[in-house]
Amino acid sequence: MILLVCAVLAALLQHKRIAIGLTASGLLWVLVWSLPITTLYFGGKLESMYEYQPAESQEKGDVIMVLGGNTQANRANWFEPYNRATATDRIDRAQALYLNGRAPKILLSGGALHGKVSEAQGMAQVLKHRGLPENALLLENESRNTYENVTLSQPMLEQLGHPKVLVVTSALHMPRAMAVFKSKGINAIAAPVAPQIVPPDDYTLYPWLPHTRSLEASRSIIKEYFGLLGYWIRDWI
Repeated sequence: MILLVCAVLAALLQHKRIAIGLTASGLLWVLVWSLPITTLYFGGKLESMYEYQPAESQEKGDVIMVLGGNTQANRANWFEPYNRATATDRIDRAQALYLNGRAPKILLSGGALHGKVSEAQGMAQVLKHRGLPENALLLENESRNTYENVTLSQPMLEQLGHPKVLVVTSALHMPRAMAVFKSKGINAIAAPVAPQIVPPDDYTLYPWLPHTRSLEASRSIIKEYFGLLGYWIRDWI
């Protein structure tokens, strides 16, 4: 989109060759990221950095920490239509870990996106409605990004005696999250939601043919790579 906007500006300024080059580059960028092979490769590299384990097999810790944030509409697979029956999100993962005895506490981290109710409060409300005890839930209500999720939660973790933390977030987001935890010297173990950018089982996916879901997935993938770069530049990881 940025390349196409620049192309329009170049055309308005009578720089025709530049406009044509930018337009071609923009269209090529869209084409490349609309190919499933591209999202499977670049998304898969991030999602495979920390292995997914079923809740009952996950290493135990002292506290489960859930990072706030949207997770690709919670669909089980990027290339399949959204199915409420198979949809899963971070609090589903945290609940499964808790019920399987992986840790006795859940720390929910996330500030308010809109209004006065924080993400942490919203997640806590859902978990309490599902029967989890209120005294098992800890809330961090101010963070606005991954770095703040960790830094604003760190004093709470220190009060718990520097516990072993099971980090719950999407598989795609986990590399950036774990990099922040490691930079802060926190004993963190990745406990991601199951990978979502994987070939579907129930129909044929042609990796070299454009696919709308592939193009939609690319936004989150690109965001994570730029996020890693930005965090590194800012010395956050």
